[in-house]
Amino acid sequence: MAGEPSVGELVKQASEQLSDLVKTEMRTAQAEMMQKGKRAGKGGGMLGAAAAVGYVGLIGVWATVAAALAVALDVWAAVLIATVLFLILAGVLAVLGRAQLKRAVPPKPERAIDGVRSDVHEIKERVHR
Repeated sequence: MAGEPSVGELVKQASEQLSDLVKTEMRTAQAEMMQKGKRAGKGGGMLGAAAAVGYVGLIGVWATVAAALAVALDVWAAVLIATVLFLILAGVLAVLGRAQLKRAVPPKPERAIDGVRSDVHEIKERVHR
């Protein structure tokens, strides 16, 4: 048995490898979350700009609806009807948006989690051999 490592050396080696593996998985998770964070930031900025431009467009649509109704009604009635229609639309959109947010999953480093699961499975397989 000369040249073969002792049980203590094997345990030490396994411990070091496990430590390295955990550190690698943590770096992977950190990199993945940073990448997702950057994408979320860019996407949020673009959505904010789209919302601002869309808001201005909706004001124009509201004015158009009010002006079209004012042809047949008094101006105050036309503006009131157009306002109520847009408030109803806003309510429907708010309910739909809230439902979507409830179904959203929290952001998590999926690749890193999959990697850890794979590592744990591999370790279990090797231990049982």
